[in-house]
Amino acid sequence: MTQKALFIALEGGDAAGTTTHSHLLKGFLESKGFKVYLTQEPSQSKIGILIREFLKNKEIPPTTDALLFAADRDLHYKNEIKNKLEEGYIVISDRYIESSIVYQSVQSDKITVDWVKEINKFVGLPDITMILDINPKIALARKEAEDLEKFEDSSFLAKVRNLYLTRAKEENYHIISSDDIIEIVQENIQKIVIEKIKNLS
Repeated sequence: MTQKALFIALEGGDAAGTTTHSHLLKGFLESKGFKVYLTQEPSQSKIGILIREFLKNKEIPPTTDALLFAADRDLHYKNEIKNKLEEGYIVISDRYIESSIVYQSVQSDKITVDWVKEINKFVGLPDITMILDINPKIALARKEAEDLEKFEDSSFLAKVRNLYLTRAKEENYHIISSDDIIEIVQENIQKIVIEKIKNLS
């Protein structure tokens, strides 16, 4: 049976485990014989590298963050993700457009969800978006102080969480509690993906 392309995005607040679960999901799917391509945002492009520097700099305006993320994503999708999908891969992205919609709009009252969606309108959307939901107190406890980015505190992360959950209900995304142990969280992720693959057949 020919494998059909599938685009999966794992989203969630900081320390929700998107990176860990992206890698675990890749391993699981490869063990089932699927071709899998794992990527992340910010990407490995020069724009993505610049974004990583800016994430710890409080002098960079949220609007600049949003525009840089949109530019990075446009390049990421057109030069990387789209190509792999056309080759028939299952593509897993550790964060994608919802991270921009949530984080940048929560950072500033001047940034709306609609504006972030507008500047990202030229990229393809995932077939599956999963929100790993985490209690902000648990998230901060998982992170070392020196690893915190400029917007990471409990009140900000609570706003992030609320908007992720609101967006998930509006867009019919899957919500998975990331407060549980890794094995249970990953099992829940795998069930969703396998069900989607069956429906593609």
